[in-house]
Amino acid sequence: METTTFEQLYPPETWQEQTKKVVEMLRAGKSVQVIAPPGVGKSNLLRLLAYNGKVREKHLGKDAGRFHFVYMDFSEVRERSLFEIIKFILISLSYSLGERKFDEEQAVVNENLKEALEFADELIFFQSLKKSVDYLAKVRNLYLVFMFDRFDDYIPNIDSRFFLDLRILNSRVAYNLVSVFGVTRPVEDSLETSIFDEFHELLVGNHVFLPVKDPPGLAFRFSYLDQVTGKNPDERAKKEIEKLTGGHGKLARLSYEAILSEDLPVQAEKIDDIEKLLLSRSQIKAALVELWEFLTAEEQIDLKGGSKNDFLEKTGLQSNGKITIPLLKTFLISLPKEATSAKLVYDPERNEIRKGDEDITDKLTPSEFRLLRYLMQNASRVCEKDEIINQVWRDSKSQEGVTDQALDQIVYRLRKKIENDPDSPHLIQTVKGRGYKFSG
Repeated sequence: METTTFEQLYPPETWQEQTKKVVEMLRAGKSVQVIAPPGVGKSNLLRLLAYNGKVREKHLGKDAGRFHFVYMDFSEVRERSLFEIIKFILISLSYSLGERKFDEEQAVVNENLKEALEFADELIFFQSLKKSVDYLAKVRNLYLVFMFDRFDDYIPNIDSRFFLDLRILNSRVAYNLVSVFGVTRPVEDSLETSIFDEFHELLVGNHVFLPVKDPPGLAFRFSYLDQVTGKNPDERAKKEIEKLTGGHGKLARLSYEAILSEDLPVQAEKIDDIEKLLLSRSQIKAALVELWEFLTAEEQIDLKGGSKNDFLEKTGLQSNGKITIPLLKTFLISLPKEATSAKLVYDPERNEIRKGDEDITDKLTPSEFRLLRYLMQNASRVCEKDEIINQVWRDSKSQEGVTDQALDQIVYRLRKKIENDPDSPHLIQTVKGRGYKFSG
């Protein structure tokens, strides 16, 4: 008997097609990236596999008992050292075994954990993690799946050894260990290749994009809220919420909670009033702002202007160039023009880069941040490529692998995040044969 969790209440059809794709990749020994904008439900999908036995039985059949999912929320360790990350994985592994009442297996892992705690050393902890993985995969014949949810939160502070350690664990057990990464955009778009090079063929391109709407999951959330509140609004309320939010998980939930709290009957002539009510709620506005600020400058321009964008189409925020969430479209109309053309400013006291009122620091990788900061600090003059490499990556170890071509790739990714039109850059200009100049 497993520990009771909220995810166990969901119907097994929740995220059915997407879960099927994830499982197919896992069976093939591939690690997977589950990609979705904030609030869509990637955490929900990961937790369903980890905690909902009916979902596992539906997609894994007779192998459901052999697959062991270890769910980890990486927002809890976003600024921790690799030593703390390894400890977190080992503790999560032990805890997950306890949740499934695998008492014998948990006892072995706990003994390894106890030994590691006596030394409090990174190398000893990694050895204990290797011993635990070896035992579970080779002796107990479990197929281990590490689930790194909210992995984006860890990316700004990621240690370059993280993927190397993961590859070492993976190789020890003949690929009976795979990983699932819950992210808002592909890892390869957020990190320098050198950081995940050891894990490249196991990770890159293995994408499962979630649509904005999952009908079975949405229907469950509505019925659950009805049950909890003891209210049962007109079905037109649910349909109107679904229409206005495009079925976006977080927006739909917050909107339905707002309707329930107001006891509003939904009538055709009151539709505009409902939209106004929803946009007046601070939590709903915050969710819309979160969606907007997650996008790059180019994506914001395309979303607002109706230009078809590949990433927006894949994530379901656009369909043939049109916004799929009417509430978001109305919200964007109210945004001031400066929201898409605000000036970039570096704040030395906070060590932050801001675009207008928005802190974009967490959107940038460490290398992108250091490069942009250096260019901004030397604005309006040409920074030679050799100068940039020597100044931005000061120590010789960091400079290894930072070639002219690698620098060009970092600039390319950086432009996609800060330029309104990356193909005609205004902020970071290329000076052929020399380097780059910031003209913000």
